[in-house]
Amino acid sequence: MKHHSLYALLLATLCSTAAVAQQAPTKHKIKVKHKPKTEKTTAPVMEAAAPVAAPAPADVKQTYAETITQEDLRRHLTVLASDEYEGRETGEKGQKMAAEYIAKRFQELGLAGPVPNSDNPYIQHFTMVRSSWDAAKAPTLKIGSQSYKWLTDFYAAGTSPFQQPTTVQPVFAGYGIEQDGYSDYTGLDVKGKDVIILLGEPMKDGKPLLGKDGQPSKWGKEYRSKSALATQKGARSVFFVSFNPNDNFEKTAARMTPYLQKPTISFADAKDARALTFFVSPAVGYKLLGTNAAGIAKYDAALGKAGKPVKASFKPAKFTVTAPKTQEQFTTENVMGYLEGTDKKDEVLVVSAHYDHIGIINGEVNNGADDDGSGTVSVLEMAEAFSKAKADGHGPRRSILFLTVTGEEKGLLGSEYYASHPIFPLAQTVTDLNIDMVGRTDKDHEGKGDYVYVIGSDKLSSTLHSIVLAANDQYTKMDLDFRFNDPQDPNRFYYRSDHYNFAKNGVPVAFFFNGVHDDYHGAGDEVSKIEFPKMEKRARLVYYAAWELANRDQRPVVDSNKP
Repeated sequence: MKHHSLYALLLATLCSTAAVAQQAPTKHKIKVKHKPKTEKTTAPVMEAAAPVAAPAPADVKQTYAETITQEDLRRHLTVLASDEYEGRETGEKGQKMAAEYIAKRFQELGLAGPVPNSDNPYIQHFTMVRSSWDAAKAPTLKIGSQSYKWLTDFYAAGTSPFQQPTTVQPVFAGYGIEQDGYSDYTGLDVKGKDVIILLGEPMKDGKPLLGKDGQPSKWGKEYRSKSALATQKGARSVFFVSFNPNDNFEKTAARMTPYLQKPTISFADAKDARALTFFVSPAVGYKLLGTNAAGIAKYDAALGKAGKPVKASFKPAKFTVTAPKTQEQFTTENVMGYLEGTDKKDEVLVVSAHYDHIGIINGEVNNGADDDGSGTVSVLEMAEAFSKAKADGHGPRRSILFLTVTGEEKGLLGSEYYASHPIFPLAQTVTDLNIDMVGRTDKDHEGKGDYVYVIGSDKLSSTLHSIVLAANDQYTKMDLDFRFNDPQDPNRFYYRSDHYNFAKNGVPVAFFFNGVHDDYHGAGDEVSKIEFPKMEKRARLVYYAAWELANRDQRPVVDSNKP
């Protein structure tokens, strides 16, 4: 899953998010959430069914669910999350090895390869661009006679319009926020300009002005919404600065360095690239705005008192910036297997996971056993269960596409490519069930019963939501935690995995997730830490929901559009 906190999000953009593995003789290691009210559902315990000689029709789905086993999950994951696969970095050797492994497994299961005009019908190739900061000429920033140092005083992410030295007259855009009743852009034209934006959000009496119940709003927890908004307004670049004394820019820049030294990835034909995003130290920020700590404090106090944007007295200084990047094209792959349905075969259910991860950083292999090896092998096991059911005469009515995508860690790129170039029309795609990080337990659930976060199931379809609830009530009986459906949740998980590229195209989705942990986007995310019995049950829940979706008379109705 992509990084998403203030600076963790930048890691995704740069590893990406954005936005966060070369074989070595011994195992390597490194490391990197919020809690609104929890809506839960716990099913009553069913009485044990009497044993029968052969499964009755109502029990067929349970028979094949039992083919999803922790032993098989472990067997596949031990391969895909091994050092040999080098962390499955998009476009690199290990990712391509993983693609071959998954394609071969789909073929072994008897699934069809649905990709036309491909050298391998299980593989959808597409072209990306790998961009790197010019190693021979580091970016420079000069204000007046003072020059500032790359990776010490500032760093950046994105496509650069500053290949040559460029004189910039920036525009101050406050906290870069626009929502009902509050807009920093009122009366401000930033088209083609370079804007300075404060990180965080306005405060009043020590609490976020725009949050609720004392919690930060989305604007205060992450910068991507601000960057996207500035891009939408036509800005050429954005210079972010935090004056929060609890933020340590020097430490963050040092932590960012290995990620900034890795290439970023985008589509070769990308037409909607975001404005180039810079992060500068407080010292540089004061220079850019022509102010000091007292000036910033005065501005913040005026905002809190007014409860809305106020005119700042800052006089942004002209400066010169150079930020050259080099580019090269490469090919990467989505992998898929297709199980044709019967009387409703023209309608397609997608079961998805991303199989890429973040590769090798600082010489350490990031194997991504949980993120998202756990989801990938869950898809493989469900493909096996449905394949066996079909071989025994119990094939699904609707067709099922088992879809494993690349480039998720770089910004949901593989699923975006599939949604733009679908093998089966999205209008005929009834649902996407997406699985990302279902192999561990997060801190909020330590010492408690088994659980899974279900995200987005009610966003577009009340039918889909009911199907997931019923599957759990009847079969898996876990705690279903819906807290991350809250549109004000600062983690914004709904937007951070591959289901979102289906949802934004009107396809109902349900995202199954077990939360982040201390090894998230770190070299400690290893097979040895996966809780396979729990993962087995979680995969079976998705399977039961998939069985119902593939066999019911009506496809899920789209009757909502919740944020």
